[in-house]
Amino acid sequence: MVVPKALRSELGISGSAELEVVARDGVIELAVADAPARIDDHQGQPVIVTDGPMEPLTVEGVRAAIYRVRR
Repeated sequence: MVVPKALRSELGISGSAELEVVARDGVIELAVADAPARIDDHQGQPVIVTDGPMEPLTVEGVRAAIYRVRR
Protein backbone atom coordinates (compact mmCIF):
# COMPACT_ATOMS: atom_id res chain seq x y z
CA MET A 1 0.00 0.00 0.00
CA VAL A 2 1.40 3.41 -0.94
CA VAL A 3 0.69 6.46 1.23
CA PRO A 4 1.34 9.72 -0.67
CA LYS A 5 4.40 11.69 0.49
CA ALA A 6 2.34 14.81 1.29
CA LEU A 7 0.10 12.77 3.61
CA ARG A 8 3.10 11.03 5.25
CA SER A 9 4.69 14.43 5.85
CA GLU A 10 1.49 15.83 7.34
CA LEU A 11 1.24 12.86 9.70
CA GLY A 12 4.94 12.87 10.53
CA ILE A 13 5.60 9.31 9.38
CA SER A 14 8.50 7.98 7.33
CA GLY A 15 8.41 5.36 4.61
CA SER A 16 9.65 2.75 7.09
CA ALA A 17 6.95 3.43 9.71
CA GLU A 18 4.83 0.49 10.81
CA LEU A 19 1.09 0.94 10.42
CA GLU A 20 -1.78 -0.87 12.11
CA VAL A 21 -4.62 -1.82 9.77
CA VAL A 22 -8.15 -2.16 11.15
CA ALA A 23 -11.43 -2.89 9.37
CA ARG A 24 -14.34 -1.11 11.02
CA ASP A 25 -17.87 -0.72 9.66
CA GLY A 26 -16.75 -1.45 6.10
CA VAL A 27 -13.87 1.06 6.26
CA ILE A 28 -10.15 0.34 6.37
CA GLU A 29 -8.36 2.49 8.97
CA LEU A 30 -4.60 2.96 9.06
CA ALA A 31 -2.83 4.19 12.19
CA VAL A 32 0.80 4.56 13.10
CA ALA A 33 1.70 1.58 15.29
CA ASP A 34 2.68 2.35 18.87
CA ALA A 35 6.40 2.05 19.50
CA PRO A 36 7.29 -0.48 22.20
CA ALA A 37 8.93 1.51 24.99
CA ARG A 38 9.69 1.46 28.68
CA ILE A 39 10.58 4.02 31.33
CA ASP A 40 14.12 3.77 32.70
CA ASP A 41 15.86 5.71 35.42
CA HIS A 42 18.70 7.89 34.13
CA GLN A 43 20.59 9.75 36.85
CA GLY A 44 17.46 9.90 38.98
CA GLN A 45 15.21 11.10 36.14
CA PRO A 46 12.62 9.03 34.25
CA VAL A 47 13.53 8.55 30.59
CA ILE A 48 11.44 6.85 27.89
CA VAL A 49 13.54 4.27 26.05
CA THR A 50 12.32 2.54 22.89
CA ASP A 51 12.99 -1.13 22.28
CA GLY A 52 14.19 -0.45 18.73
CA PRO A 53 15.66 2.30 16.59
CA MET A 54 13.49 5.34 15.98
CA GLU A 55 13.96 8.63 14.23
CA PRO A 56 14.80 11.40 16.72
CA LEU A 57 12.14 13.95 17.61
CA THR A 58 12.50 17.34 16.01
CA VAL A 59 11.12 20.66 17.19
CA GLU A 60 8.99 20.78 14.03
CA GLY A 61 7.65 17.28 14.65
CA VAL A 62 6.67 18.08 18.23
CA ARG A 63 4.96 21.31 17.17
CA ALA A 64 3.07 19.48 14.42
CA ALA A 65 1.90 16.83 16.91
CA ILE A 66 0.72 19.49 19.37
CA TYR A 67 -1.11 21.30 16.56
CA ARG A 68 -2.84 18.07 15.43
CA VAL A 69 -3.99 17.29 18.98
CA ARG A 70 -5.30 20.80 19.60
CA ARG A 71 -7.36 20.92 16.38
